[in-house]
Amino acid sequence: MAPSRRADRLLFLPLALLHLLSSCPHTASGAPNTAPLSVICNGAVYGAGDPFAESLAYVLAVLLAATPQSRSRDAYSISPYPNAFAYGHAVCRAGLSGADCASCLGSAVSQMNATCSHAVGARAVLVDCSVRYEQYAFVA
Repeated sequence: MAPSRRADRLLFLPLALLHLLSSCPHTASGAPNTAPLSVICNGAVYGAGDPFAESLAYVLAVLLAATPQSRSRDAYSISPYPNAFAYGHAVCRAGLSGADCASCLGSAVSQMNATCSHAVGARAVLVDCSVRYEQYAFVA
């Protein structure tokens, strides 16, 4: 009888562990880590009234909306304005909730704007997310 009890316990332990693991949430909890790892600016700048400003605003708005909604938390955007194209990419750490991804990306864009005002290209890499835009096509 003792060996049967031991076998029951050995079977119960993996099942209990599997149950505990399956009941854990699949997204990270808590605020995203928005500490900057790097913020890099393109040396070229655009001036007041430059159509690139409208293209950039479009690309950043799409990235801020689409990336947190994307299952992979990864999105690209190209402006539809042919007189001044802008290209962008944003990504959040896997497992980050949509709301935390949005918060992190907002911080990344704010840090880029503060550091790279009117640059035609910039990249902010934070611990939990990153955003990049350029006036030329690029591969992330």
